[in-house]
Amino acid sequence: MKEDRNTPWREALRQSMKPKERVAIERVKMNELDGEYRSHNSEEVNQGLTKEQALVEAKRCLDCADPTCVTGCPVNINIPGFVKNIERGEFLEAAKVLKETSALPAVCGRVCPQEKQCESQCIHLKMGKQPVAIGYLERFAADYERESGQISLPAMAAKNGRKVGVVGSGPSGLSFAGEMAKMGYDVTVFEALHEIGGVLKYGIPEFRLPNQIVDVEINNLGKMGVKFVKDCIIGKTITVDDLKAEGFEGLFVASGAGLPNFMNIKGENLIGVMSSNEYLTRVNLMHAASDDFDTPIVKGQNVAVIGGGNTAMDSVRTARRLGAQRAMIVYRRSEEEMPARLEEIKHAKEEGVEFMTLHNPIEYIGDDKGHVVAMTLQKMQLGEPDASGRCRPVPIEGAVETIPVDQVIVSVGVSPNPLVPRSIEGLNVSKKGTIEVDTETMQSSIPAIFAGGDIVRGGATVILAMGDGRRAAAAMDKFLKK
Repeated sequence: MKEDRNTPWREALRQSMKPKERVAIERVKMNELDGEYRSHNSEEVNQGLTKEQALVEAKRCLDCADPTCVTGCPVNINIPGFVKNIERGEFLEAAKVLKETSALPAVCGRVCPQEKQCESQCIHLKMGKQPVAIGYLERFAADYERESGQISLPAMAAKNGRKVGVVGSGPSGLSFAGEMAKMGYDVTVFEALHEIGGVLKYGIPEFRLPNQIVDVEINNLGKMGVKFVKDCIIGKTITVDDLKAEGFEGLFVASGAGLPNFMNIKGENLIGVMSSNEYLTRVNLMHAASDDFDTPIVKGQNVAVIGGGNTAMDSVRTARRLGAQRAMIVYRRSEEEMPARLEEIKHAKEEGVEFMTLHNPIEYIGDDKGHVVAMTLQKMQLGEPDASGRCRPVPIEGAVETIPVDQVIVSVGVSPNPLVPRSIEGLNVSKKGTIEVDTETMQSSIPAIFAGGDIVRGGATVILAMGDGRRAAAAMDKFLKK
């Protein structure tokens, strides 16, 4: 980092503008499709920055002596390094800097909550200004490289002939695979589904993260030597003992949290009530929205999505695209307490989504054929803060209402996939079903098995899961070299 900061081109950039001039530049606004137009198709909402916008936004970076934005990033991207390369017009170099630490820069630039991580540490905030748009610039550099056709691969060590396996091809597993491949290991990723990408494919709609973007990142890992095995369930199709017999010396478990939670209220078994996991998987992975595929899906006209996170926003915005005339978010707290990204809330509103905050479902009502036709909502008010720091929702006695719905999508969290932990004898698992690990090394109670992402955290952002994978790779490499 120090050597990079003292290069002549870096010094020339510092001299080209005074800090006051940089601070005076207004933060760039993301180019977006019109709300009404996009609510009827799957085109990507955010259109990215132009070259001119990226060059100007990069000038806002003050190249701090102590870049706290880097420590705010779970994978410790050299943020000033790639941003300054953008400022001098070296966009391909910027992409190379990103790939030193991130296996999925085009993905992270789209879906990571930068406002809570790297950008929340930007020095501009201390001056009452908006932070540098690090996420937008990350996306720009990754997209520029892909569109140029000049895709680079990170520096690779010589092959060492040692085999390691990865369970799950979501962000944590892919990050781990990339790091181990760079260090010379023979890496194989085992995926239970028929496509590689995990939650990036089944959980995030194409209007937010196009599949072709994910596929390019996965293909880059393939070029680095990572092997992928689809339709393979570790613990069923192949056991951990089978892998040992095949010469695998280490295993990283990143099987995610694919078990949906429900609220255990009357009527949850009615036709038309489903989890966000099932709904998004049918649409995103199994192409239920396309007439060319036979995947069944309810296309409701009055759709209620229960929850206030990013997955809830993805679900309700998907419902609008499938033709819902009334698409509602039903959330028991106020909008201020919603865990979803502000951008996702903004986009949902622009697309005609209705927000019913301070409401909580207490019953779903069906017709004589077992289809949901209405739901009863309990009106809430905010009380004292709970353990999460958010105000606790308290029912208002006697304040209930019943509204018509023909589809309900429940998005109130997920639990870890229990299959893999249960199939490994001697693995310590918490009461919540998560794999217990040393949080510094991600090593489990079985020394050769490491784990990360949702199977450890119970629920995590893409970038936190990637950070787990990167940390586990460094620790497994050290462990295997003992």
